[in-house]
Amino acid sequence: MNDTAAPRTHEADVLVIGSGPVGCTFARRLVEAGRNVLMIDAGAQLSRRYGEHLKNSYLFQKNIDLFVSVIKGNLLPLSTATHKEPVLTLDPSAFSYDPDKYAGFSMRNQNPEQREHLNLPAAAATYAVGGMATHWTCAIPRFHPEVERRHRGQNYPIDDKEMDKLYDEAESLLARSTRVFASSARHLLVKRVLQRAGEEFADVTELPLAVSDRADSARTSAVTWSAADTVLGDLADPAHTPPRGSFTLLPEHQCVRLEITGADKHQKVRYAVVRDLRDVREEIRLRAETYVVACGAVPTPQLLFNSGVTLPALGRYLTEQPMSFCQVVLQQEHMDHLEEILRGPSGGDGPARAAADRVARYRAAELKRLHSGDKCADPVPFPPTERDPNLALLVTGGRPWHCQIHRDAFTYGAVPPNVDPRLIVDLRWFGISRPRPENKVTFSRRLRDTFDMPQPTFHFRLDEAERKDTDRMNEHMLRTAAALGGFMPGSEPVFLTPGLPLHIAGTTRMGTSALDSVVDEYSKVWHIDNLYLGGNGLHPFGNASNPTLTSVAMALHAADTIVKGHPGL
Repeated sequence: MNDTAAPRTHEADVLVIGSGPVGCTFARRLVEAGRNVLMIDAGAQLSRRYGEHLKNSYLFQKNIDLFVSVIKGNLLPLSTATHKEPVLTLDPSAFSYDPDKYAGFSMRNQNPEQREHLNLPAAAATYAVGGMATHWTCAIPRFHPEVERRHRGQNYPIDDKEMDKLYDEAESLLARSTRVFASSARHLLVKRVLQRAGEEFADVTELPLAVSDRADSARTSAVTWSAADTVLGDLADPAHTPPRGSFTLLPEHQCVRLEITGADKHQKVRYAVVRDLRDVREEIRLRAETYVVACGAVPTPQLLFNSGVTLPALGRYLTEQPMSFCQVVLQQEHMDHLEEILRGPSGGDGPARAAADRVARYRAAELKRLHSGDKCADPVPFPPTERDPNLALLVTGGRPWHCQIHRDAFTYGAVPPNVDPRLIVDLRWFGISRPRPENKVTFSRRLRDTFDMPQPTFHFRLDEAERKDTDRMNEHMLRTAAALGGFMPGSEPVFLTPGLPLHIAGTTRMGTSALDSVVDEYSKVWHIDNLYLGGNGLHPFGNASNPTLTSVAMALHAADTIVKGHPGL
C-alpha cells in the first residue's frame, strides 16, 4: 500500500473490541436484536469455530497435564521487572552495560519502570480469538451477595434482584452444569471423605462449571468445555448467516486508539484506529454508532489511556486474588475402603451405589488378572473412565475465600508422567483483596510493550487485614488437605506468584461517580456517550470467586441498555 494513501474505512452498528466470552456476549445479544456487529481481536484464530476451548481436543481429554504447555504458550506476561544488578559471573567478553547509565532492557515487556516488590509478575494476557477462555478452568460461581457484592456499606451498582436474573441468563449462555462430574467415583470419594471430616466441610458442593457432556462420553468420559464459541452459539460458525443483523470477526486486528471528540460531559467516539497485524503498514478506521471494549482488565484501560481518556479512576482500585495451592495423594485408607465410603452407612443413593459397584467390579477384575500372573494389572481401583473430582467450598461471610478441589491444568501443578493422576487432587484457594486507589496499573509515556502500546506498570500490595485473612485461608487449606491425603512431593502448600490467578479486577470499575469509577451501572464510560466496557475490570469491590460469570452477567445488562437506549441520554 502507498504510505500516502488514505486509510481504509469500515462501518458497522457496533464495534466490539475483544473476542472473549464477554465480548461475545455483547455480540450475540446485539445481533439477536438486529444490529450489524463487527468484532476485532489482536490475536489469531486458533480453531475452526471462533474461540473454541483448546482443551476439547482428544489428546488433552486423555492427558490434561499436557495442556500446561498450551496455557504457557498463550500467556504474554504484562510487566517483567528488569534486574539492574550486573551478573558478576558473566563471561568478561560477553556483552554488558553500565547500569548507572541505563535503566535496563525494555524488550518483550521487560519494564525498567517496574518496582519488583510492587509487581504482579505472573499477570498476563492472552492474544487469541476467544481470549483466555481458550484455556480457562470454566469455573463459574456467583459472587456472594454480602462478601463480593457489598463493601463498606456500598451496594453493587446493579441491584440484587436484577443481578440474580442476569446470573440465570449468563449461566444459560455458558452452559453451566453441576452434574457432569457429580456421579464420578473419584468425585464422590473426595466429597464423602470431606463430609465425614468435620462440620467445617459440611457445605462442600459441586463446583459450578461451564461444561457439558459429549455424545461419546459414556465410552470415553470426554466432556465439552464451554468457551467463547459457546456464548456465540451459531455465530461461532464463520459460515453462519444470522436471520437478523450480521456478524463479522476480524482476527489479528489490533485497536490502537479511539478517536474521541466533543467536550466536557458529552464526548463521542468517532472511529477506532486499527492495525492489521498481518500488514502492519496499513491503518484502518472502523466507524460505528456504538463501541464496546472488552479486551481484558489491563489491555482495556491501556487502550483508553492511549485514546486520551483521563478519568481519575482509570487503572486504579486494582484488585487481584492472593492464592495458595497444593496437591495431595489420596490416603491408602481411603483407597482400601473405597466402596464402603461411597456407599456410606445407608448404602448410598443411586449414583453413589452405581459408582461403588463400578469400583467393585473393576477391583475384582484387576485382582483376577493379578492372581493369574499378569503384573500389568491396575493397582488403582478407579476405572480409567472415572472423571476428575470437581468440588468447591464456596465463599461465606465467615470464610471469605473460594476453594476449588479438583484436577485441572494450569501453568503449575502438572502431574509427573510416573504418577497416576487418578490419585491426585488439586487444592486451589482464592482469597480476596479490596479496592484502594493506591493499588493500580499505570501506563508509560516512554516505553512500549510487545504490541507497541504504552507499557503497563503495576503498583500493588496487600494490606495487613488481607494478609491475616490469607493466613487463615492457608490454614483452612491445610486442614482440608489433611483430611484427604499426603502432599505430593514438589507440590507442598505454597502461595503462588502474585498475578497468577489471572483475575485482575477494578481497573475500569463500575460505580456511581466519575470521581472513583470508570463506567456507570450500565457499563457506559463516564462522559463518552457511545463507549461501553466489559470484563473483569468492571468489578468494583474485589472478588474471591472466579469472575467470568459475573462479567458475562454485566455484559448482558450493558447490551440490553445499548438496544433499548441509555436512560441518561
